[in-house]
Amino acid sequence: MKSRLKSRVLATLLATLSLGWSLNAAADINVGITVSATGNGAPLGAPQKNTTPLLPTTIAGEKVNYIVLDDATDPTQAAKNGRKFVTENKVDVIIGSSITPNTIPLMDIAVETRTPLLALTPHDLTGERLTWTFCFPQHIGLMSKAIAEYMVANKQKTLGVFAQADPYGEVYLREIAKYGEPLGIKIVGVERFNRSDTSATPQALKLGSLKPDAVLIIGGAGAASMAHLALTERGYKGQIYQTHGAANRDALRIGGKAMEGAIFVAGPVLAWDQLPDSYPSKKAATEYVKRYEEKYGANTMAPQGGHMWDAVQVLKQAVPVALKKAKPGSAEFRQALRDAIESEKNVLVSHGTINYSPTDHFGHDARARVLLRVENGAFKLIAEK
Repeated sequence: MKSRLKSRVLATLLATLSLGWSLNAAADINVGITVSATGNGAPLGAPQKNTTPLLPTTIAGEKVNYIVLDDATDPTQAAKNGRKFVTENKVDVIIGSSITPNTIPLMDIAVETRTPLLALTPHDLTGERLTWTFCFPQHIGLMSKAIAEYMVANKQKTLGVFAQADPYGEVYLREIAKYGEPLGIKIVGVERFNRSDTSATPQALKLGSLKPDAVLIIGGAGAASMAHLALTERGYKGQIYQTHGAANRDALRIGGKAMEGAIFVAGPVLAWDQLPDSYPSKKAATEYVKRYEEKYGANTMAPQGGHMWDAVQVLKQAVPVALKKAKPGSAEFRQALRDAIESEKNVLVSHGTINYSPTDHFGHDARARVLLRVENGAFKLIAEK
């Protein structure tokens, strides 16, 4: 009799412990991450993937599981990864992807499943996409305005545009026109290239023949460097500008000496060690860069990896707030997390200071941008006048 009683007590205890373990597992925060670690988007996606081992394994006392997948710069694969996250992994939040075409299907999955998406590329956000997507790269308008104002200050009045043939290129073209034309800047020609192109000689010859004061190249690091080389090899001598989509050391490596004198608009993390100590995000940028380069070596950090880091810094602020309303793994938690991300203020990240609102899911202001000139193969901060 005593033996049976002991067995029952032991069985009850084991069942209770098992239930506790199950509840703990259910309370884990699951984060789905899809990046372009391979393919022609790898200059952007590889540093993002490399950043994932640096991310915190617990937030507010809850274990965080990162499910990291490579979409190989393929929008179809990015969509498959997003579906896997929500159906099999039951994620609470999605982070990705590295290029604009790959992020677009993720935005629709986020809306459909009411799952917050922390986007690593900039997008036009309206309707439900605005509700569920938060962008970590700076708004294209914010960066375009900096280029336009610098052109005017340096008496550059005509502009040729060499744009990647995708939504990133189209939106940047629209924004540079929006901010440049009222300042007297005339766009005299537009040529396009594809991310996978290995040559852009005909387009470069057309743009060069127009002799604009400056050319803005819009694209990711590899493709933008290819376009840059095409221009300089065909004798273009005017000022060349590059966007924050190309701003990393891979662009300098691929472009080599042809990059000398180019001006990049970028996040301040790329010039972290040149920022004054009073710069609001310098401490946050320094932490990310030092942790990254301690693991991967000196001068290996790319600002695109900083977007991944920044996304999780925002999660660190939002998760404790969301946990007061619901447990991870539930629709209620995803909603609470979305609401908390939108409401947290003055979050210092490597690229700046984020203040999201119901109408602004970029959250950056002018402190999130700097202009950099390439000098002797390195990025040099251009002091504001």
